[in-house]
Amino acid sequence: MEVINLFTDDEPHGVFFLIDNKSFYASCEAVARGLNPLKVPLVVLSEAQNTNGGLILATSPEAKQLFHIKANVSRKRDLPNDPRLWVVPPRMNLYIERNLQINQIFHQFTTEKEVWPYSIDESILDMTHSWRLFGQSVREVARLIQTTVRQKLGLYTTVGIGDNPTQAKLALDVYAKHSADFIGEIHYETVPQKIWTINDLTAVWGIGERTAKRLNRLAIHNMYELAHANPYLLKQAMGIIGTQLFATAWGIDRAQVTEPAKVKSASLGNSQVLPRDYLNQAEIETVIKEIGEQVAARLRHHHKMAGCLSLSIGFSYAAAAADGRGGFHQTLKIEPTNDNQVLTRQLLWLFRKNWDSQAVRNIGVYSSKLSANTGQQLSLFEPATTQIKASRLNQVIDEIHRRFGFTKLVYATSLLRGGTAIERASLVGGHNGGNSYE
Repeated sequence: MEVINLFTDDEPHGVFFLIDNKSFYASCEAVARGLNPLKVPLVVLSEAQNTNGGLILATSPEAKQLFHIKANVSRKRDLPNDPRLWVVPPRMNLYIERNLQINQIFHQFTTEKEVWPYSIDESILDMTHSWRLFGQSVREVARLIQTTVRQKLGLYTTVGIGDNPTQAKLALDVYAKHSADFIGEIHYETVPQKIWTINDLTAVWGIGERTAKRLNRLAIHNMYELAHANPYLLKQAMGIIGTQLFATAWGIDRAQVTEPAKVKSASLGNSQVLPRDYLNQAEIETVIKEIGEQVAARLRHHHKMAGCLSLSIGFSYAAAAADGRGGFHQTLKIEPTNDNQVLTRQLLWLFRKNWDSQAVRNIGVYSSKLSANTGQQLSLFEPATTQIKASRLNQVIDEIHRRFGFTKLVYATSLLRGGTAIERASLVGGHNGGNSYE
């Protein structure tokens, strides 16, 4: 205990809650049907065309226990033919709406600046300056937040409590999700009992299978061994990741979540998993043009121009096995622009230069080296009137899309076989948006 205090006395101390909405998608669907999220066996099944028969996006606790179904692993073919099991499609708009409502509840307990949405179903709350207004202990305040969310929205939440966000995250993942009251706590003084006793490295946030194997090769098999490893050797073997993992083992986190993150290099892009394997060059190029035009529109919306363009192509499983690589990623420096035709022309050049008839399943377009759109740079190789007309046409199309929706005006190529832009326009986060009030 004295060693812990000596090592951590000068570290930032606060009161942080990391709150997770238990089985969020499945719980939202259960509540919408008047069902108890913890007692009904229910799964949320994605659209079949993009996931080889449909991927299970979320499972209720009861579905996990009864049928051993795992979210983002199990597929439609793994579902039992059991009349007790509810199988429902995703409604992303509903989940986004509930997420906003939940975070509004959190704002009742601390300032908006001190609520950081970590993902669609998790939020970090800095309660350092406000928890005493709502209870005699931080655990009492956590229970009050749980009760408020449950009463207003019907959803169950789990809460990890710590002196910093990392401790709160570990408390959530390792302890809260498995406790009767869905609350877990880790503090600097309990690190030996709560963190060093974790034997499964992959149970710790930030340590996946590959990282665990790298640690194993360094004779580190659990969190105690990680905490007592030589930090300089860890950094030498694993770089900055080794230093971060050593800090995690001691429950140390110096991040300031209320301060905006500094982005070294801004970029804008879009990607898509295709609904099937694409072998026809014209079909692949149709989708590349669609995504390129979407990226160009985003650049114009943000008043930016791109000086660098990247095309990422992912092959199908069979093509990757035959080719020996999963695809290709190519980057090209360009004159700063946000023009549809210029960007798509360069993307198609990159594709034709590197593609050799492999079946394609993933396409991504990314723009970087962004600069402010302070005016149109005319080229000497094309009449000025033509360039100005093209720019004005892009602006008119953007305005129509903004006012009336994307599908009200599309390029004719999107109507051809292989086009995906119209279907993608109705998706939210890659899935069906649905009707929030069904």
